[in-house]
Amino acid sequence: MRAIAIIAGLLLLAGCGGGAASPADDAEYPTEEIRLLVPYAAGGPTDLTARAYGAFLERDLGQPVVVENLPGGSGALATQELVQAEPDGHTLALITAGTVVLTPLVNEVGYTAADVTPVGVLSEVPSLLAVAADSPHQDIDAFVADARARPGAITVGVPGATTPQGIELQRLRDEHGVEVTVVPFNGNAEMTTALLGGNVDAVLINASQDVTANIDAGEFRPLAVSTEQRLDWLPGVPTLVEAGFAGLTLSGSTFGLAGPAGLPERVVTRLEDALRRAHDAPEVVAAVDERYLGPQFRGAAEMRAVLDRTRAVYEPILGGA
Repeated sequence: MRAIAIIAGLLLLAGCGGGAASPADDAEYPTEEIRLLVPYAAGGPTDLTARAYGAFLERDLGQPVVVENLPGGSGALATQELVQAEPDGHTLALITAGTVVLTPLVNEVGYTAADVTPVGVLSEVPSLLAVAADSPHQDIDAFVADARARPGAITVGVPGATTPQGIELQRLRDEHGVEVTVVPFNGNAEMTTALLGGNVDAVLINASQDVTANIDAGEFRPLAVSTEQRLDWLPGVPTLVEAGFAGLTLSGSTFGLAGPAGLPERVVTRLEDALRRAHDAPEVVAAVDERYLGPQFRGAAEMRAVLDRTRAVYEPILGGA
């Protein structure tokens, strides 16, 4: 009996502490440096957003947060790195519906949105349809009337053919009978140069700080915004919905933070709470711009809802699996 008791005791000790705890099981998460992957080049508005949040998380979590820029593959390079990482909270990435929903629908990249664990929303940048100051299109009605009269004659720049902006213009044609010629570019800078140089008639572009600066300078004339409601900082600009295009509200970009699939709930909660505090931190507000933060923090459930809605709308269009 004594031998049995000794064996039972040894087994109990082994079960309680015989194996090393993984970082994800450690109540003191994080226990080491955190990698924050960004699927865009350094220096742009999205990179600055990631770095502002990264600096806050470093102070809040008590571990270094190293931002790594991995541009390429329409977001696939950074996302592939993310989904292959251990789900312990020490590898995170900035994601959008474009990088984790649209890219897998149009390319074989080895992952889907199910392979990431959303943590929360970092910022949301609406899109707007804009023309140059000297454009003959004074408003959205004039633009649409011309497009209907001359199908395909109006050229509209977008940040890539399979971006939300490009797909929304496809929906504009298929669902509403308004056909324009889509011209893909590599981001806002190229699109701005093309519009101001007269190489395209309009752009459907993320309304980040560089674009709002062009609006303020009188070089861009915004015709319509992609949001469901008018923007309080562009109150005179109607929405695409108001212009008669119901449902065309997905061309903006919601930037979120995510870990790999299987990220423990306790780690998600720790990160989500930190993002909630970051949302109201003065240094984050100043760096990101309160126009892109929204009045309330949106957490893991809201970020997952953005991904799910985008997939529900775009999968039938793109024929993805």
